[in-house]
Parts: sequence; C-alpha cells; structure tokens
Amino acid sequence: MPFADELINDRTAQSLILAVRTVLPSAELTSLHAAERQLAPLALRQRADLLRDALLADVPGDYAELARVVRAAKDSTPVFAGWLIWPVTSAVATKAVAEDTAEAFEDAMALLAELTGRLTSEFALRVLLRHDVDRGLGIVAGWTLSPDADVRRLASEGTRPYLPWSTRVPDLIARPGVTVPVLDALYGDESEYVRRSVANHLNDLSRDHADLVVATARRWSEAPAPTTGALVRHGLRTLVKRGHPGALELLGFAPATVEVDGPLLDRVRVAFGGSIRFTAVIRNAGAEEARLAIDYVVHHNKANGSQSAKTFKLTTRTLGPGEAMEVTREHSFRPITTRRYHPGAHAIALQINGVASARAEFELQAP
Repeated sequence: MPFADELINDRTAQSLILAVRTVLPSAELTSLHAAERQLAPLALRQRADLLRDALLADVPGDYAELARVVRAAKDSTPVFAGWLIWPVTSAVATKAVAEDTAEAFEDAMALLAELTGRLTSEFALRVLLRHDVDRGLGIVAGWTLSPDADVRRLASEGTRPYLPWSTRVPDLIARPGVTVPVLDALYGDESEYVRRSVANHLNDLSRDHADLVVATARRWSEAPAPTTGALVRHGLRTLVKRGHPGALELLGFAPATVEVDGPLLDRVRVAFGGSIRFTAVIRNAGAEEARLAIDYVVHHNKANGSQSAKTFKLTTRTLGPGEAMEVTREHSFRPITTRRYHPGAHAIALQINGVASARAEFELQAP
C-alpha cells in the first residue's frame, strides 16, 4: 500500500497529460512534463498544487476555456479519474476565483459537482468557499437534494471545519452553526457514505462549539431516523473522550458512583518501542444500574517536561448495583508517524463517564 504522499505520482501526471492531450493534441504541455519530474520529494498537497499550477500554465485563456478542456477530457477518456482529480478541480477553482465573476464561480461549483464522483472535489471546494462562503453555501444547500450520493457527501465533507489535508476556511470556524443546515438535511441520508461524513463534520464542530453540537445531536435524537443513534455516537466521540457532560448524558451515560481499583501496571519502566499492560477493577457502588463509558488516558511526557493527555476507547458496560468488572489493556509505544514519544515520566488513568481515576505512574526509557 503506498504512503499518502505517493497517491499523486508520476503516473498521475502521465494520465493528466494524456487526458489534456486528447482535447488539445497540439499543445506542448511543457509545464506538466516538468512537474512530472519534480513530484518525488514533495508531500501530497504540494504535489497536487504543483500539478494544478502546471495545468493552469499549459491551458492558457480564461476560465471558460479551462472548463471546456476539463469537461471535454472528462467525457473523452477513462483515465480522467482518481488522484488527478484533485489538481484538476483545484485548477478549476483557482481560475474561477481569479476571474472573480458570478458566472465563473457558479460554473466552477457545478463542475466540482460533476467531477466529485471520480475521486472527490472536497479540497477544491475550499478555494471557492474562502472566496465567497455565503454564495458557496447557498449552492451547497442545493447539493443536499441531489440524487447523487457523491454530490450529497461533497456538501457535508467539503464544508467540514477541519477537513484533513485541506486548507482552512476561516468563516466555517468563526461562524457557529453556519453549516448546521447542511447537516440537518443529510443526517438521515440513505447512504452510509454520506452519514459518515455528517458524523465526522459534527465531530469537527465539537472542537470549537461543543454545546451547539450536543444541542444539534439532541434535536436529531428527538426525531430520529433508524440510523441516527449510530451517527450521533460517532459524531460525539471526541466530546465523550473529553468527558463533556451533555454528550455523555445524551448517550445515556449519567453520573455514576463507582469504585476503581487500579489501574495496576505490569511494570514501572517501559523500553522505548515496548508496551505496558494494565488492569483495573470497576465496581458500581450505587443503588441503581449504571451504564458506563470506560476509556483510558495516557499522559505522555513532552519535550519540555510537561505532559499531554491522549484518551483511548476501552469499552462500554452496564453494571448492576454492587456488580464489578475487570478491564485490561496493553498499550504499545512502538514508533508511529502520528506521534513522537519522549522518554521520561508518563502515567495512565481510567476515565469513567468523564471522571478520571487516580493515575498510575511509569517511566518510558530512552531509545
């Protein structure tokens, strides 16, 4: 399986050259040929930007000419799909913004909708939203009614506040609730592909507007579709890890009286790249049945000697009065690309319905 950066590669550039040449057979396409040789050292988004700029350089003229070439290539060759769609849609959006007319903007939005099923137009949509978020969202609202699930999914995914690999759209973060009408239109969608995007969008919103997210999820839960429960659980996952009381209550995790013996560690020093195992016994000390969301928190040592907490899912469980359960987990410190480990003092704690247990300390040794 290729690394993410390799998803756009020399074969992507070759396919793009072939597609453009079917429409412009006499074009030299010198910038695209040069870009093909320059991709290797670049990260994924840089590769997309390089091919975008090369396409813009090799297809002169106004927005209408670029749109004509793109539509003709789309209709004339099967290679016009996959990861080349990212730089192509970015070129379309960039050219439309540079032209700065309502006609170019609206046609570019339409062209993104036409192309999104061939990979996704979500990254290019950000360029247009940054230029005119209100006009863009007005068109996106219409996409929520599309018979095409890819277009409906674009409405949700392309407007996510923290879409991975993408540029930020400040207005989507600064204006609480501006995208909630899109989610309202799609949370009961027949496509799981669309609903998963809605849940991830809701989770993005929870980073800045937790109470708005809980209120939205509560409103959906009052008139649920059969799939609403699963969507809400996925959309509130970060708030549950943070112990947000409203999110926990909505999912049925009320404050509970529990006693925790642990976590007990199998060692106090962990070799770099090794793992640590912990166990704990949780007992419902209350007089009523308790539904518990049980997570664990690893407090990692940082380079400056402070600690940062990362919450991991353990399980959910319902315990009767006086009932106890044991949990166990092995946590690995093998090197991964998404986290850098620093030797020194670490700790593990449980988190039950948002309430942390006592911490168990250990030391991660140097490599």
